Amino acid sequence: MQAKTSQAHSPDVLTLKMSSSHKDPNDCLATVSSGADTPFDFLCDFYDGVIAGGAAGVFVEAALYPIDTIKTRLQVAHAGGKIVLKGLYSGLAGNLAGVLPASAIFVGVYEPTKQKLLKALPENLSALAHLTAGAIAGAASSVVRVPTEVVKQRMQTAQFSSAPDAVRLILAKEGFKGLYAGYGSFLLRDLPFDAFQFCIYEQLRIGFKLAARRDLNDPEVAMIGAFAGAVTGAITTPLDVIKTRLMVQGSENQYRGIYDCVRTIMRDEGSPALWKGIGPRVLWIGIGGSIFFGVLERTKQILEERRRDLELNSSKRN
Repeated sequence: MQAKTSQAHSPDVLTLKMSSSHKDPNDCLATVSSGADTPFDFLCDFYDGVIAGGAAGVFVEAALYPIDTIKTRLQVAHAGGKIVLKGLYSGLAGNLAGVLPASAIFVGVYEPTKQKLLKALPENLSALAHLTAGAIAGAASSVVRVPTEVVKQRMQTAQFSSAPDAVRLILAKEGFKGLYAGYGSFLLRDLPFDAFQFCIYEQLRIGFKLAARRDLNDPEVAMIGAFAGAVTGAITTPLDVIKTRLMVQGSENQYRGIYDCVRTIMRDEGSPALWKGIGPRVLWIGIGGSIFFGVLERTKQILEERRRDLELNSSKRN
């Protein structure tokens, strides 16, 4: 995912081109040139995004899973409830199996969508391009992210001992729709979260590059990613609490929907309950943002260098 200030300010305007006689994704790495788009540009951007996004998502999840578990347990605990600090890695393996494709889909959709929107919209509307691309990517990846989140949070709250058992029992007791419990609340939380997190990150990155007249180094990318994650994580905490409560309720159906969940929490626990877990959430997403965007940009840089080497070798042969 290359953040671009505009076609005028960024060398990233170089577009990937593939020969029509080659359709293997590896051929995306064959040439780099400037010029008009080809039908294969989307595939090349998607291919790079899948690799970079999958790597970044797995790194973050593996490193910060215990903080996420504590956040989930705080959010489901009712007044006076105790937080269990055992089994903080419960469900990690199954979650990684879902995070890898979900993150890959997200960045794979985000990057080419962003590039198309940046080219279609005026330069002063780059933030709109980032917001829209983030929301679209979030919606696309939700097909995988929601079942992964449901299974993960059920295991984090000790409802199941393994991911296969969780899937099997959820299907048996709740049907296929049980894997998509809280889907509406997930979209309510994640679409604005994804849109704002990536928009804040991209806009800060653009501003820094313009001010410093150079690309960001790894610590600077990490710092901007952490800030974007922490701010977005904080302001979306109430939406996250609602999503968590709906996802972990299982077949008991304690809440009949988003509105009923909010009303019940406000009535029984008060408005402070909607901010439960904000500390671990901000810590988790802040650190996660630094790791995610750091790994993402580094992976993309490696892919770009490989692409340039292949292009150079190809030109020498010709």
